[in-house]
Amino acid sequence: MEFDFADQQPKLLMLMYGLVAFVVVVGGLLLLLDVVPTWFAQRREAQLVAASASGTPITRRPKQREGLFALFFLLPTLLLLTIGLVVPAIRTTLLSLMNRDSTNWVGLDNYAWMFSDGSIVRVLINSLVWVLLVPLVATSFGLIYAVLVDKARFETVAKSLIFLPMAISFVGASIIWKFVYAYRGDGDQIGLLNHIVVSLGGEPKQWLLESPLNTLLLIVIMVWIQAGFAMVVLSAAIKAIPGDIVEAARLDGVSPWQMFWRITMPSIRPALIVVVVTLSIATLKVFDIVRTTTNGNYDTSVIANEMYNQAFRYGENGQGTALAVFLFILVIPIVIYQIRNLRQQREG
Repeated sequence: MEFDFADQQPKLLMLMYGLVAFVVVVGGLLLLLDVVPTWFAQRREAQLVAASASGTPITRRPKQREGLFALFFLLPTLLLLTIGLVVPAIRTTLLSLMNRDSTNWVGLDNYAWMFSDGSIVRVLINSLVWVLLVPLVATSFGLIYAVLVDKARFETVAKSLIFLPMAISFVGASIIWKFVYAYRGDGDQIGLLNHIVVSLGGEPKQWLLESPLNTLLLIVIMVWIQAGFAMVVLSAAIKAIPGDIVEAARLDGVSPWQMFWRITMPSIRPALIVVVVTLSIATLKVFDIVRTTTNGNYDTSVIANEMYNQAFRYGENGQGTALAVFLFILVIPIVIYQIRNLRQQREG
């Protein structure tokens, strides 16, 4: 198959226009953020030097001007936030209230379909299972590992090994685990899991075809990836516990179990909340793992994958955007909780 530049010229021109626009916008913003603050700083410095030389008192900038100055620097961020988040969110919400080709209003019919269609209810249940198990299991493994290897002889090597999956993309990790779950009839098994089962005298299985076991096996992939993140954050929190508190507890004769529940856990509670919240949001948005391993078949689909299918494969814009809005609504309470928690920590 040969590449014809003449046939692809419109696409190449569109790509070139996009790159030029990107360079102009980003370059302009960077230049603006570099030149303008420098100009204001030089101007303020000149005013201070002149006031110092003449002996006149230095006048402070009025609060109104300070507000305008702050607004000037916030304007690019607000503009990008509006274009990239606010406008798409409003448009997606409106599309979720329309039919499949976005020509007629259907009200809340797409949301009613979401909770009445059996296959979509299964998708919602799968997403609930994901968001309950992944943060809990990944945080537990990360915490246990962080406690066990803390101040161990080969701590750095041990932490590097558990953190390595974080360097792999979700797609790459899914391909690796797809080979682990691989099934090859009655012949020699290339999948690690089936090879172990056959070695122990069992029968090989098509693991990714059996529901609900396949969903749990996909969750294992997510836990394998995210346990390293939980371990790093919680290990840093454990090392930040003041040494005098630990020594005082040991002098009081507390056991290792009491040390963990009465000293370590209360001290690392803020870090635990951050890890659980972060993993919960990441789990709600999971897409790559399901898409790569099962393509959402065999009752393994989740909200993000079904949203993609409805909107881009089946042409159901209304139903796809309704799933997107529902996913957004699920994330909002978690974000609000995290913001309130951070504010309480700052005030405390």
